[in-house]
Amino acid sequence: MEPKEATGKENMVTKKKNLAFLRSRLYMLERRKTDTVVDSSVSGDHSGTLRRSQSDRTEYNQKLQEKMTPQGECSVAETLTSEEEHQMKRMMAKREKIIKELIQTEKDYLNDLELCVREVIQPLRNKKIDRLDVDSLFSNIESVHQISAKLLSLLEEATTDVEPAMQVIGEVFLQIKGPLEDIYKIYCYQHDEARSILESYEKEEELKEHLSHCIQSLK
Repeated sequence: MEPKEATGKENMVTKKKNLAFLRSRLYMLERRKTDTVVDSSVSGDHSGTLRRSQSDRTEYNQKLQEKMTPQGECSVAETLTSEEEHQMKRMMAKREKIIKELIQTEKDYLNDLELCVREVIQPLRNKKIDRLDVDSLFSNIESVHQISAKLLSLLEEATTDVEPAMQVIGEVFLQIKGPLEDIYKIYCYQHDEARSILESYEKEEELKEHLSHCIQSLK
């Protein structure tokens, strides 16, 4: 192979890679221009909400799709090979699957928290049992439940009626990062103490019976 010919092919491959990189950067830059509105008007609620009308979201997706689609006649160096296109489709399919699994995991986790609050914490609190400190035993689990519900709501809003290739969930975690850290810091800090309290309660037959009854209701 002649040196000039080899150099020409290398330049072609480099241009393809640069084009793919620039398209991905263009996508992220354009995505940051969305009209995301953070509503923190509720006192004490730092999680905020993401609001975007259906018409705005559709218009944005259409404009972004136009920018991401090659315009006019493209040179050979600017077109993806069938192998690269196949690899891109596989990556996008994998990404879509990961997002779906993430949302399903959050749904399952939230369901478990709801069961714990409804079938264990609330019944024990209503019984007003002497020597059983429900708040110390379960720490701030109800706050964990609330922030988990907020996270799931934001994830669903960011992905519902949005083409898989246009779904961006990173900003959801950035938005809710602060409240998540604050709540889980408290939960983790008090975990060892709650475990010690549970062990002490299990040594008293009356308290152990109440706890066992709640656990059976979960099953």
